[in-house]
Amino acid sequence: MRSHYYLSIADLAHARGPVPTLSYNGAGPNDLAAAVQDAMRNPDLFERWRAMQDEPDDVDPSLGVVDPQATASARVDDLRTDMDLITDLPMSIVRQRLNLLIGNSWQLRDMRKA
Repeated sequence: MRSHYYLSIADLAHARGPVPTLSYNGAGPNDLAAAVQDAMRNPDLFERWRAMQDEPDDVDPSLGVVDPQATASARVDDLRTDMDLITDLPMSIVRQRLNLLIGNSWQLRDMRKA
């Protein structure tokens, strides 16, 4: 099922993941949207995270699923950044990748069938 996630980031300037080598390091909403879209479309972020685990071969490979059709866009709205993500990935995968990229700086505002 394709879902449309409506997300917001209160302070994009400080939105960073806990591991610097995996974290978003862009300068604005377009950079963030590109990083999120890339994280959903290809396994690079997952593979780098997996390689950092104590037992990489024990990591559930289903966590590395991708959606080549995922799209993300972001814009500044008042003092926050709003992002739209359309993907068929489940929330558990979206959550993990967002947390790797920007930590707990994001909030799910709504989710609907796309």
